[in-house]
Amino acid sequence: MADDLDWNAIIAPGNDAERRKNPSDRAATPDERGDAVDPTSASSEPTRHLSRREARAAEAARAADAERRSAEGERAAAAARASETARAAEAAGTADRPSSPADAPVARSAAELHPEVHALLTGEVHLDDADRASASAGAGGPAQGDDGPGGTGDDGRGGRGGRGGASRAPREPRGPRRKRRRGPLIAGIVIVAVVLAGGVSAYAFAAPKIQQVIAAVSGSKEPDDYSGSGTSKVTITIKQGDIGEDVAKTLQRSGVVKSSKVFYKLLLAAPDVQFQPGSYALKKKMSSKTALAALQDTKNRVQASIVIPEGTALQDVEAGMVSKAGLSEADVAAAAKDLAAYGLPANVTTLEGWLFPATYPINPGWTATQYFKSMVDTMKEHLAAAGVAEADQEHVIVFASLVQKEAGLAADYPKVARVFQNRLDKGMRLQSDATVAYGTGNTHTVTTTDAERADAGNRYNTYVHDGLPPAPISNPGDLAINAVTKMATGNWEYFVTVNLETGETVFSDTYAQHLVAVKQFQAWLRAHPDYQ
Repeated sequence: MADDLDWNAIIAPGNDAERRKNPSDRAATPDERGDAVDPTSASSEPTRHLSRREARAAEAARAADAERRSAEGERAAAAARASETARAAEAAGTADRPSSPADAPVARSAAELHPEVHALLTGEVHLDDADRASASAGAGGPAQGDDGPGGTGDDGRGGRGGRGGASRAPREPRGPRRKRRRGPLIAGIVIVAVVLAGGVSAYAFAAPKIQQVIAAVSGSKEPDDYSGSGTSKVTITIKQGDIGEDVAKTLQRSGVVKSSKVFYKLLLAAPDVQFQPGSYALKKKMSSKTALAALQDTKNRVQASIVIPEGTALQDVEAGMVSKAGLSEADVAAAAKDLAAYGLPANVTTLEGWLFPATYPINPGWTATQYFKSMVDTMKEHLAAAGVAEADQEHVIVFASLVQKEAGLAADYPKVARVFQNRLDKGMRLQSDATVAYGTGNTHTVTTTDAERADAGNRYNTYVHDGLPPAPISNPGDLAINAVTKMATGNWEYFVTVNLETGETVFSDTYAQHLVAVKQFQAWLRAHPDYQ
């Protein structure tokens, strides 16, 4: 009943007397008055007040018309802007440059979004007509209204491949609604922000980043296995008694496979696989399947070995045992500290210096202690061959380790040993950069700084501490050992290498002579700036 009331009379401004005036006494037009009128009435007919229902309908019609005109205006403006942009680009000679996100059309509504973006945002997959027909056929034959029995083909929608005129079948009653996953929605919002900012081309441009966002939101994980046949070469060793889990850990530790668990699961699915102890030439970053096949191929078995060059430090020997012999770092470190296992003199505090430089074949059945013992026993044999008494072994090894790091040419080894012995005899400090560097943890070069040479806290600093260093600084070979036991004859107290390419070294009796040799070396450096 309320809709039959004069709603304008109820809400119109003014007092009752004014509202009761003759309509002809009021404002002449609805626009001036603000009242709702019947849009279907002729202008010549008296103005009729609308009911509330009619007022709402009229207002909705006006809003729809305004929205339509606004949309048409925006499309016309967008077309004008696109035309102007194209003309400007052609005039500037940039028509051939690669497209960028800034050139892309801007999506201003859901209908203009990229289909993949729309699907991520709404959870709906867009199907074109062909897809619908295929889906319909797969669901049990032609749909009602298709170009089959009962199809009309009217208005262009009932023909082949289109939709028929019949309405779809009633839906089955739905059960409880599933809780919608928010992951795709959130990812869709992020993607929509990108697309609206830069257009469809921006979506293609930012696809890698968007995929990362999707992976992060949806919980996708990085693959836990490599793909392909690998990259750089690496040698691994399967020890005697290793089980499948041990092999998997060795492969991961050596960088062959990405995950020991993935490789081990592959083994569990192939119970007939057996591993033979030995060393195998594989590659880093292999897929678990490829690595397993390579271990079964006898062509990949090699006679691996641990090679210790002269002057190698203990930490480098340990690293070689881990990478070549397939031993764990923990086992190697523990074996290196167990000095009682190697029959060394009582005052020895480290295995440094006692590991004779040589090539040691890999024995898959050996422990770290067995490898170290073989190296120590070899050093003792060479000391004995050089005529070193057991009581002098420690002194000779410390001295020889210094000569090994400081000398260059083989002919200079006995001379370098003589220089250090002369300085010891005269109470002079050795002033060896090699000892200082070792004390700082640098085992590969002999370069030091003024601050390092002045550091009294470094026990190996022979610039501030008298005598030989407290322990060996490398593992010396036969050349250095023989140089200490058979020193050259001379009064030299100084030496300096004056040519880094040839290794030429000048030995001097006095400091003044030494300064002349130093200037010679400096001149060589100026002529060879690449060495500085």
